[in-house]
Amino acid sequence: MKYYPGETNLYLADVFVINKVDTANPENIITVRENLRSINPEAIIIEAASPLFVNDPDGIKGKRVLVIEDGPTLTHGGMAYGAGWVAARRFGAKEIVDPRPFAVGSILATYKKYPDTGTILPAMGYGKEMVKDLEKTINASDVDMVISATPIDLTRIIKVNKPMQRVRYELQEIGVPTLEDILKKKFK
Repeated sequence: MKYYPGETNLYLADVFVINKVDTANPENIITVRENLRSINPEAIIIEAASPLFVNDPDGIKGKRVLVIEDGPTLTHGGMAYGAGWVAARRFGAKEIVDPRPFAVGSILATYKKYPDTGTILPAMGYGKEMVKDLEKTINASDVDMVISATPIDLTRIIKVNKPMQRVRYELQEIGVPTLEDILKKKFK
């Protein structure tokens, strides 16, 4: 409610999706709902969950893993961990290995600039140098497997010497109407 363009979107939206209600604090969900209603009482509110998926959950169990997350979310976005960390824990990784000892170039600079980033490997961008540094850091890491929770499929742009699983979300609406119902009605 205090940031552009978020506040503008609140006034203009026909539909809001309150996502991750399966993992959020119920009191926070109520606060979000009340805030939305106070600014745009006519908008439809849909609640949803975003369960995460990997291709081979059993392949993670017992492994020492390197977790790659969307960098900006974790460095200056205020989150301590993301979907990759959750997947590693949920599917029984033996250990989430700290990538900082293996970091090179722009990755090392990111850790210096954001020392509280923790035991995840932040993918900060997809420029040529950053991609090369990400690849070198991954390949130097002493792990059994890499879990990637980045917005893009890293296997399309880097070559790694370890098995890699990609984490993805799928939206699951809770209740009715669904987004499909709303769109069908609007675009008959």
